[in-house]
Amino acid sequence: MSVDLVTFGCRLNIAESEVIRHQAVKAGIDDAVVVNTCAVTSEAVRQARQTIRRIKRERPDARIVVTGCAAQTEAQAFASMPEVERVLGNEEKLGAQAWQGGERVAVSDIMAAKTVRPHPVDHLEGHTRAFLQVQNGCDHRCTFCIIPFGRGNSRSLPMDEVLTQARRLVGNGYREIVLTGVDITSYGADLDGAPRLGALVKRLLKELPELARLRLSSIDSVEVDADLLDALATESRLMPHLHLSLQHGDDIILKRMKRRHSRADAIAFCGQVRRLRPDVAFGADIIAGFPTETEDMFARSLALVDECRLTQLHVFPFSPRPGTPAARMPQLDRALIKERARRLREKGKAVLHAHLDTQVGSHRAVLTERGGIGRTEQFTPVRLAAALRPGTIVRLTIAGHDGRQLLAA
Repeated sequence: MSVDLVTFGCRLNIAESEVIRHQAVKAGIDDAVVVNTCAVTSEAVRQARQTIRRIKRERPDARIVVTGCAAQTEAQAFASMPEVERVLGNEEKLGAQAWQGGERVAVSDIMAAKTVRPHPVDHLEGHTRAFLQVQNGCDHRCTFCIIPFGRGNSRSLPMDEVLTQARRLVGNGYREIVLTGVDITSYGADLDGAPRLGALVKRLLKELPELARLRLSSIDSVEVDADLLDALATESRLMPHLHLSLQHGDDIILKRMKRRHSRADAIAFCGQVRRLRPDVAFGADIIAGFPTETEDMFARSLALVDECRLTQLHVFPFSPRPGTPAARMPQLDRALIKERARRLREKGKAVLHAHLDTQVGSHRAVLTERGGIGRTEQFTPVRLAAALRPGTIVRLTIAGHDGRQLLAA
Protein backbone atom coordinates (compact mmCIF):
# COMPACT_ATOMS: atom_id res chain seq x y z
CA MET A 1 0.00 0.00 0.00
CA SER A 2 1.25 3.47 -0.85
CA VAL A 3 0.26 6.29 1.52
CA ASP A 4 2.43 9.39 1.51
CA LEU A 5 2.10 12.13 4.13
CA VAL A 6 2.80 15.82 3.65
CA THR A 7 2.74 17.48 7.05
CA PHE A 8 2.57 21.20 7.75
CA GLY A 9 2.84 22.99 11.08
CA CYS A 10 3.53 21.86 14.61
CA ARG A 11 4.98 18.79 16.30
CA LEU A 12 1.46 17.70 17.19
CA ASN A 13 0.68 17.40 13.48
CA ILE A 14 3.87 15.35 13.04
CA ALA A 15 2.76 12.95 15.77
CA GLU A 16 -0.75 12.70 14.34
CA SER A 17 0.56 12.03 10.84
CA GLU A 18 1.90 8.68 12.05
CA VAL A 19 -1.56 7.78 13.36
CA ILE A 20 -3.04 8.83 10.00
CA ARG A 21 -0.53 6.66 8.13
CA HIS A 22 -1.42 3.64 10.27
CA GLN A 23 -5.18 4.13 9.86
CA ALA A 24 -4.97 4.72 6.11
CA VAL A 25 -2.79 1.68 5.47
CA LYS A 26 -4.98 -0.46 7.72
CA ALA A 27 -8.03 0.64 5.69
CA GLY A 28 -6.36 -0.47 2.46
CA ILE A 29 -5.85 3.01 1.02
CA ASP A 30 -3.58 2.86 -2.04
CA ASP A 31 -1.72 5.45 -4.11
CA ALA A 32 -2.83 8.29 -1.87
CA VAL A 33 -1.26 11.49 -0.60
CA VAL A 34 -2.56 12.86 2.69
CA VAL A 35 -1.94 16.57 3.26
CA ASN A 36 -2.07 17.33 6.99
CA THR A 37 -2.55 21.09 7.04
CA CYS A 38 -1.86 23.98 9.40
CA ALA A 39 -4.10 27.03 9.89
CA VAL A 40 -1.95 29.22 12.14
CA THR A 41 -1.39 31.80 9.38
CA SER A 42 -2.96 32.56 6.02
CA GLU A 43 0.45 31.80 4.50
CA ALA A 44 0.32 28.26 5.92
CA VAL A 45 -3.06 27.75 4.26
CA ARG A 46 -1.79 29.20 0.97
CA GLN A 47 1.21 26.86 1.02
CA ALA A 48 -1.06 23.87 1.60
CA ARG A 49 -3.23 24.76 -1.40
CA GLN A 50 -0.14 25.33 -3.54
CA THR A 51 1.28 21.97 -2.48
CA ILE A 52 -1.97 20.18 -3.33
CA ARG A 53 -1.88 21.58 -6.87
CA ARG A 54 1.77 20.63 -7.29
CA ILE A 55 1.17 17.07 -6.09
CA LYS A 56 -1.66 16.61 -8.59
CA ARG A 57 0.54 17.87 -11.43
CA GLU A 58 3.34 15.49 -10.48
CA ARG A 59 1.09 12.52 -9.62
CA PRO A 60 -2.13 12.91 -11.62
CA ASP A 61 -3.42 9.47 -10.60
CA ALA A 62 -2.85 9.98 -6.87
CA ARG A 63 -5.82 10.34 -4.53
CA ILE A 64 -5.40 13.49 -2.42
CA VAL A 65 -6.96 13.61 1.03
CA VAL A 66 -6.78 16.89 2.96
CA THR A 67 -7.01 17.04 6.73
CA GLY A 68 -5.63 19.02 9.67
CA CYS A 69 -6.47 22.42 11.12
CA ALA A 70 -6.99 24.26 7.83
CA ALA A 71 -9.28 21.46 6.63
CA GLN A 72 -11.22 21.78 9.89
CA THR A 73 -11.65 25.56 9.65
CA GLU A 74 -11.94 25.90 5.84
CA ALA A 75 -13.44 22.58 4.78
CA GLN A 76 -15.47 23.88 1.86
CA ALA A 77 -12.55 25.85 0.43
CA PHE A 78 -10.52 22.64 0.14
CA ALA A 79 -13.52 20.61 -1.00
CA SER A 80 -13.96 23.03 -3.90
CA MET A 81 -10.48 22.25 -5.22
CA PRO A 82 -10.76 19.79 -8.14
CA GLU A 83 -7.52 18.13 -7.07
CA VAL A 84 -8.96 17.02 -3.70
CA GLU A 85 -10.80 13.72 -3.35
CA ARG A 86 -11.74 13.93 0.35
CA VAL A 87 -11.61 16.37 3.27
CA LEU A 88 -11.39 14.99 6.82
CA GLY A 89 -11.64 16.96 10.05
CA ASN A 90 -9.20 16.80 12.95
CA GLU A 91 -11.25 14.23 14.85
CA GLU A 92 -12.05 12.13 11.77
CA LYS A 93 -8.44 11.89 10.62
CA LEU A 94 -7.44 9.84 13.67
CA GLY A 95 -10.27 7.31 13.56
CA ALA A 96 -10.44 4.13 11.51
CA GLN A 97 -14.00 4.65 10.31
CA ALA A 98 -13.37 7.73 8.15
CA TRP A 99 -10.55 5.98 6.29
CA GLN A 100 -12.80 3.06 5.42
CA GLY A 101 -14.98 5.30 3.27
CA GLY A 102 -17.88 7.67 3.60
CA GLU A 103 -18.83 11.16 2.58
CA ARG A 104 -16.45 13.33 0.60
CA VAL A 105 -16.37 15.98 3.34
CA ALA A 106 -16.30 14.52 6.85
CA VAL A 107 -15.75 17.37 9.29
CA SER A 108 -17.61 17.27 12.59
CA ASP A 109 -18.05 19.96 15.27
CA ILE A 110 -14.61 20.03 16.90
CA MET A 111 -16.04 21.80 19.97
CA ALA A 112 -17.94 18.61 20.77
CA ALA A 113 -14.70 16.69 21.32
CA LYS A 114 -14.23 15.98 25.04
CA THR A 115 -11.31 13.53 25.23
CA VAL A 116 -7.96 12.69 23.70
CA ARG A 117 -8.11 9.17 22.35
CA PRO A 118 -4.92 7.11 22.80
CA HIS A 119 -3.33 6.13 19.49
CA PRO A 120 -0.25 3.96 20.09
CA VAL A 121 2.61 4.82 17.75
CA ASP A 122 5.62 2.54 17.32
CA HIS A 123 7.82 5.00 15.45
CA LEU A 124 7.80 8.35 13.69
CA GLU A 125 9.10 8.03 10.17
CA GLY A 126 12.10 10.25 9.52
CA HIS A 127 12.45 11.42 13.13
CA THR A 128 15.04 10.41 15.73
CA ARG A 129 13.06 11.88 18.63
CA ALA A 130 9.53 10.77 19.42
CA PHE A 131 6.65 13.22 19.68
CA LEU A 132 4.11 12.14 22.26
CA GLN A 133 0.74 13.90 22.34
CA VAL A 134 -0.43 14.53 25.90
CA GLN A 135 -3.01 17.25 25.25
CA ASN A 136 -5.13 18.78 22.49
CA GLY A 137 -7.18 21.95 22.04
CA CYS A 138 -7.14 25.27 23.88
CA ASP A 139 -9.53 27.00 26.27
CA HIS A 140 -8.04 30.45 25.69
CA ARG A 141 -9.17 32.86 23.01
CA CYS A 142 -6.24 34.99 21.95
CA THR A 143 -7.60 37.57 19.53
CA PHE A 144 -5.23 36.60 16.69
CA CYS A 145 -5.60 32.83 16.93
CA ILE A 146 -7.81 30.52 14.87
CA ILE A 147 -6.40 27.31 16.37
CA PRO A 148 -9.09 26.69 19.04
CA PHE A 149 -11.60 26.52 16.18
CA GLY A 150 -9.42 23.91 14.48
CA ARG A 151 -8.59 21.93 17.61
CA GLY A 152 -11.48 22.48 20.01
CA ASN A 153 -11.32 22.99 23.75
CA SER A 154 -8.50 21.72 25.93
CA ARG A 155 -8.50 18.03 26.79
CA SER A 156 -5.78 15.78 28.17
CA LEU A 157 -4.59 12.21 27.76
CA PRO A 158 -4.82 10.41 31.12
CA MET A 159 -1.46 10.00 32.81
CA ASP A 160 -1.52 6.20 32.71
CA GLU A 161 -2.05 6.33 28.94
CA VAL A 162 0.87 8.73 28.56
CA LEU A 163 3.07 6.31 30.51
CA THR A 164 1.95 3.37 28.38
CA GLN A 165 2.79 5.17 25.16
CA ALA A 166 6.10 6.47 26.49
CA ARG A 167 7.14 2.93 27.49
CA ARG A 168 6.27 1.75 24.00
CA LEU A 169 8.41 4.43 22.38
CA VAL A 170 11.36 3.84 24.69
CA GLY A 171 11.05 0.12 24.07
CA ASN A 172 11.32 0.83 20.35
CA GLY A 173 14.65 2.57 20.84
CA TYR A 174 13.83 6.25 21.18
CA ARG A 175 16.31 8.05 23.44
CA GLU A 176 14.34 11.31 23.55
CA ILE A 177 10.62 12.01 23.87
CA VAL A 178 9.04 15.40 23.23
CA LEU A 179 5.73 16.06 24.97
CA THR A 180 3.41 17.82 22.52
CA GLY A 181 0.00 19.42 22.42
CA VAL A 182 -1.70 22.69 21.59
CA ASP A 183 -1.39 24.10 25.13
CA ILE A 184 0.55 21.51 27.11
CA THR A 185 0.90 23.66 30.23
CA SER A 186 -2.89 23.39 30.64
CA TYR A 187 -2.44 19.62 30.90
CA GLY A 188 -4.67 17.80 33.37
CA ALA A 189 -7.32 20.44 34.16
CA ASP A 190 -10.02 18.19 32.69
CA LEU A 191 -8.82 14.97 34.37
CA ASP A 192 -9.84 13.53 37.74
CA GLY A 193 -7.80 15.22 40.45
CA ALA A 194 -6.59 17.87 37.96
CA PRO A 195 -2.92 16.76 37.80
CA ARG A 196 -0.54 19.34 36.34
CA LEU A 197 2.16 19.05 33.69
CA GLY A 198 4.88 19.03 36.34
CA ALA A 199 3.40 15.92 37.98
CA LEU A 200 3.31 14.18 34.60
CA VAL A 201 6.94 15.08 33.88
CA LYS A 202 8.10 13.82 37.28
CA ARG A 203 6.19 10.56 36.92
CA LEU A 204 7.60 9.92 33.44
CA LEU A 205 11.16 10.46 34.63
CA LYS A 206 10.63 8.34 37.75
CA GLU A 207 8.95 5.37 36.07
CA LEU A 208 11.08 5.38 32.92
CA PRO A 209 14.69 5.45 34.14
CA GLU A 210 15.75 4.13 30.71
CA LEU A 211 14.44 7.31 29.01
CA ALA A 212 17.56 9.37 28.36
CA ARG A 213 15.97 12.72 27.53
CA LEU A 214 12.57 14.33 27.98
CA ARG A 215 11.77 17.58 26.21
CA LEU A 216 8.80 19.94 26.18
CA SER A 217 7.29 21.57 23.13
CA SER A 218 6.04 25.17 23.27
CA ILE A 219 4.74 26.27 26.68
CA ASP A 220 2.79 29.18 28.13
CA SER A 221 4.94 30.53 30.95
CA VAL A 222 1.99 31.87 32.95
CA GLU A 223 0.66 28.31 33.36
CA VAL A 224 3.90 26.70 34.57
CA ASP A 225 3.39 24.96 37.93
CA ALA A 226 5.70 24.47 40.91
CA ASP A 227 6.40 20.80 40.14
CA LEU A 228 7.55 21.66 36.64
CA LEU A 229 9.91 24.33 37.97
CA ASP A 230 11.23 21.83 40.51
CA ALA A 231 11.77 19.25 37.77
CA LEU A 232 13.73 21.78 35.71
CA ALA A 233 15.91 22.46 38.76
CA THR A 234 16.51 18.84 39.79
CA GLU A 235 16.04 16.52 36.81
CA SER A 236 18.99 16.51 34.43
CA ARG A 237 17.06 14.34 31.95
CA LEU A 238 14.51 17.12 31.49
CA MET A 239 16.18 19.12 28.75
CA PRO A 240 17.22 22.73 29.50
CA HIS A 241 15.36 24.29 26.59
CA LEU A 242 12.01 26.03 26.76
CA HIS A 243 10.15 27.49 23.80
CA LEU A 244 7.85 30.23 25.10
CA SER A 245 4.63 31.57 23.64
CA LEU A 246 5.47 35.23 24.33
CA GLN A 247 4.01 36.84 21.17
CA HIS A 248 4.93 40.45 22.04
CA GLY A 249 6.90 42.72 24.34
CA ASP A 250 4.43 45.57 24.84
CA ASP A 251 1.76 45.42 27.55
CA ILE A 252 -0.91 47.23 25.54
CA ILE A 253 -0.49 44.89 22.59
CA LEU A 254 -0.47 41.88 24.93
CA LYS A 255 -3.83 43.04 26.29
CA ARG A 256 -5.19 43.53 22.77
CA MET A 257 -3.99 40.02 21.98
CA LYS A 258 -5.83 38.83 25.11
CA ARG A 259 -2.67 37.24 26.42
CA ARG A 260 -2.58 36.46 30.14
CA HIS A 261 0.96 37.62 30.94
CA SER A 262 2.65 40.99 31.01
CA ARG A 263 6.09 42.00 29.79
CA ALA A 264 7.32 41.94 33.40
CA ASP A 265 5.89 38.43 33.89
CA ALA A 266 7.90 37.13 30.91
CA ILE A 267 11.14 38.68 32.10
CA ALA A 268 10.60 37.44 35.66
CA PHE A 269 9.84 33.90 34.48
CA CYS A 270 13.00 33.68 32.39
CA GLY A 271 15.06 34.99 35.30
CA GLN A 272 13.50 32.50 37.71
CA VAL A 273 14.12 29.51 35.45
CA ARG A 274 17.68 30.63 34.72
CA ARG A 275 18.42 30.76 38.45
CA LEU A 276 17.02 27.23 38.82
CA ARG A 277 18.72 25.88 35.68
CA PRO A 278 21.69 28.07 34.66
CA ASP A 279 22.30 26.18 31.39
CA VAL A 280 18.76 26.76 30.08
CA ALA A 281 18.17 28.23 26.62
CA PHE A 282 14.96 30.01 25.65
CA GLY A 283 13.24 30.24 22.30
CA ALA A 284 10.06 32.20 21.70
CA ASP A 285 7.24 32.96 19.28
CA ILE A 286 6.90 36.68 18.54
CA ILE A 287 4.39 38.36 16.22
CA ALA A 288 5.46 41.40 14.20
CA GLY A 289 2.96 43.98 13.02
CA PHE A 290 -0.05 43.19 15.21
CA PRO A 291 -2.89 45.70 14.58
CA THR A 292 -2.28 49.11 16.21
CA GLU A 293 1.41 48.29 16.86
CA THR A 294 3.44 51.52 16.86
CA GLU A 295 7.18 51.76 16.35
CA ASP A 296 7.68 52.21 20.10
CA MET A 297 5.57 49.12 20.81
CA PHE A 298 7.57 47.12 18.29
CA ALA A 299 10.80 48.36 19.86
CA ARG A 300 9.68 46.80 23.15
CA SER A 301 9.45 43.42 21.41
CA LEU A 302 13.00 43.86 20.12
CA ALA A 303 14.17 44.83 23.60
CA LEU A 304 12.38 41.86 25.19
CA VAL A 305 14.66 39.51 23.24
CA ASP A 306 17.63 40.82 25.22
CA GLU A 307 15.79 41.21 28.52
CA CYS A 308 14.66 37.57 28.43
CA ARG A 309 18.01 36.51 26.92
CA LEU A 310 16.32 34.57 24.16
CA THR A 311 18.52 32.54 21.81
CA GLN A 312 16.04 31.40 19.15
CA LEU A 313 13.13 33.33 17.64
CA HIS A 314 10.16 32.04 15.67
CA VAL A 315 8.90 35.21 14.00
CA PHE A 316 5.36 35.51 12.63
CA PRO A 317 4.42 38.47 10.45
CA PHE A 318 0.88 39.22 11.60
CA SER A 319 -1.65 37.45 9.43
CA PRO A 320 -5.35 38.30 9.91
CA ARG A 321 -7.39 35.13 10.25
CA PRO A 322 -11.07 35.49 9.28
CA GLY A 323 -13.36 35.10 12.28
CA THR A 324 -10.85 36.34 14.85
CA PRO A 325 -11.19 39.69 16.69
CA ALA A 326 -7.76 40.84 15.52
CA ALA A 327 -8.89 40.61 11.90
CA ARG A 328 -11.42 43.38 12.67
CA MET A 329 -8.87 45.69 14.28
CA PRO A 330 -7.11 48.53 12.37
CA GLN A 331 -4.50 46.77 10.23
CA LEU A 332 -0.93 47.86 9.50
CA ASP A 333 0.43 48.14 5.99
CA ARG A 334 1.75 44.78 4.76
CA ALA A 335 5.09 46.29 3.76
CA LEU A 336 5.55 47.64 7.29
CA ILE A 337 4.65 44.26 8.80
CA LYS A 338 7.21 42.53 6.57
CA GLU A 339 9.86 45.09 7.46
CA ARG A 340 9.32 44.63 11.20
CA ALA A 341 9.38 40.86 10.78
CA ARG A 342 12.69 41.23 8.93
CA ARG A 343 14.13 43.28 11.79
CA LEU A 344 13.00 40.70 14.32
CA ARG A 345 14.58 37.91 12.28
CA GLU A 346 17.84 39.88 12.10
CA LYS A 347 17.68 40.19 15.87
CA GLY A 348 17.11 36.46 16.05
CA LYS A 349 20.22 35.82 13.96
CA ALA A 350 22.26 38.07 16.24
CA VAL A 351 21.19 36.40 19.50
CA LEU A 352 21.67 32.95 17.98
CA HIS A 353 25.19 33.95 16.91
CA ALA A 354 25.92 35.14 20.44
CA HIS A 355 24.61 31.88 21.89
CA LEU A 356 26.74 29.85 19.50
CA ASP A 357 29.79 31.85 20.57
CA THR A 358 29.24 30.74 24.18
CA GLN A 359 29.22 27.07 23.17
CA VAL A 360 32.60 26.98 21.42
CA GLY A 361 35.06 24.86 23.41
CA SER A 362 32.33 23.20 25.45
CA HIS A 363 31.50 19.49 25.62
CA ARG A 364 27.91 18.63 24.76
CA ALA A 365 25.73 15.52 24.78
CA VAL A 366 24.34 15.46 21.25
CA LEU A 367 21.43 13.39 19.95
CA THR A 368 22.35 12.51 16.38
CA GLU A 369 19.87 12.94 13.54
CA ARG A 370 19.84 12.17 9.85
CA GLY A 371 21.80 14.34 7.47
CA GLY A 372 24.94 14.62 9.58
CA ILE A 373 23.52 16.87 12.28
CA GLY A 374 22.51 16.53 15.91
CA ARG A 375 21.01 18.55 18.75
CA THR A 376 22.49 19.53 22.09
CA GLU A 377 20.55 19.50 25.34
CA GLN A 378 19.58 23.13 24.58
CA PHE A 379 18.27 22.03 21.15
CA THR A 380 21.10 23.84 19.40
CA PRO A 381 21.94 22.23 16.02
CA VAL A 382 25.40 20.69 15.62
CA ARG A 383 27.09 19.74 12.34
CA LEU A 384 28.82 16.40 12.97
CA ALA A 385 32.42 15.87 11.90
CA ALA A 386 31.71 12.28 10.83
CA ALA A 387 28.65 10.21 10.03
CA LEU A 388 27.07 8.68 13.13
CA ARG A 389 24.08 6.40 13.49
CA PRO A 390 20.92 8.51 13.96
CA GLY A 391 19.28 8.29 17.35
CA THR A 392 22.41 7.91 19.48
CA ILE A 393 23.66 10.27 22.16
CA VAL A 394 27.35 11.11 21.91
CA ARG A 395 29.61 13.43 23.87
CA LEU A 396 31.21 15.91 21.48
CA THR A 397 33.57 18.86 21.72
CA ILE A 398 32.33 22.01 20.01
CA ALA A 399 35.09 23.39 17.79
CA GLY A 400 33.26 26.38 16.30
CA HIS A 401 30.15 27.53 14.47
CA ASP A 402 29.06 28.97 11.14
CA GLY A 403 26.51 31.46 12.47
CA ARG A 404 23.65 29.00 12.16
CA GLN A 405 24.86 25.82 13.84
CA LEU A 406 27.66 24.49 15.99
CA LEU A 407 30.52 22.53 14.45
CA ALA A 408 31.75 19.42 16.23
CA ALA A 409 35.47 18.67 16.46
